[in-house]
Amino acid sequence: MDNCFIVAKPAIHLVGMSYCGPYSTFADECIRLQGEFLARRHELNGAELSTALYSPYFGNEVFATYWACYEVPHLKSVPQGMVQFTIPERKYAMVTCTNKRIGDGYEQLNAWMNERRLNKQDNAVSLEIFYLDEHLEEVTVDLLIPLSDNEEY
Repeated sequence: MDNCFIVAKPAIHLVGMSYCGPYSTFADECIRLQGEFLARRHELNGAELSTALYSPYFGNEVFATYWACYEVPHLKSVPQGMVQFTIPERKYAMVTCTNKRIGDGYEQLNAWMNERRLNKQDNAVSLEIFYLDEHLEEVTVDLLIPLSDNEEY
């Protein structure tokens, strides 16, 4: 578990689209949403600050909300069906894996957090950051879980 870290991320301004639904269809809907958003990337007219796809998410015992976004400067107008918002500056527990091993990445990160008695900030969003490469089927993904503001690091 030597690839788990605590990282500080500055505020991130994003524009994207979301899906909200039950966990039973969640994985398939997240993949569908990312594809739909990427197909509409051209509507941002080059405003995205990188090719990394940000997927903030938040869930409870019944359903979850998942986003597909790009980091952008504040936009004066947003394409129809998209929303812009800012995730505040925060500290996260992070692990890097691939899109084919996300489940393993979460298992590793959760075990690491438990060993160090780190607590998730329940009212903050978690993040998946996909470093896309159109020539690769398997890409690097950073998994970030927000840490409680009460923690000493």
